[in-house]
Amino acid sequence: MDRRQFLGSTVAGLGLLAASRVMAQGTGTAAVPDLMQPGPLPERILGRDDAPVTVIEYASMTCGHCANFHLTVWPAFKAEFVDTGKVRFILREFPFDPRSTAAFMLARCVGDDKWYPTVDLLFRNQPRWARAEDGKAGFLSVLSMTGLKETDLEACLGDQALLDKVNAVAARGQELGVDSTPTFFINGQKFTGVMPIEQMRSIIEPLVTGAGK
Repeated sequence: MDRRQFLGSTVAGLGLLAASRVMAQGTGTAAVPDLMQPGPLPERILGRDDAPVTVIEYASMTCGHCANFHLTVWPAFKAEFVDTGKVRFILREFPFDPRSTAAFMLARCVGDDKWYPTVDLLFRNQPRWARAEDGKAGFLSVLSMTGLKETDLEACLGDQALLDKVNAVAARGQELGVDSTPTFFINGQKFTGVMPIEQMRSIIEPLVTGAGK
């Protein structure tokens, strides 16, 4: 996959809602040691390392339901579970198309301290870059406020090693049974689709209570 695929003018087949589901359902489990096995990219972790519950989300940056979760559910989820020390949250790359891959690469390239704000910015402005006729211009219009310049963008998207690592994270997700986004693993239990805050609470609170006994 070369850089022209990222910055091409055609967005046919992006499928912003592809491989997403309206309501999450439990669909099995994965061994926690396998889930937590170190990957080729540093984990992006929010929350305390000793939190009793670990939530791992596999997301695609062009997934409309992923954006919906991060814009409408994540703020309340973070305040209730992450900020209170109940949950350690990990977001992993599972791009479904070249432009999503490019978005994840750019979030990695801006630096560790800007990773989360960049992911948040890209989700908030998803139509501006995901549906833009000119992908390069779309990314620059959104990410210019992070200090990203055209030369930085081109250097980042030309980083074959980073591309390989993002693809490896996604491949590992497939091995764990991920085939749609968003997919959540909550202490190893797999859920696919949108996770309303009420549903997440009903799953997480018993795990927190059980850990305290």
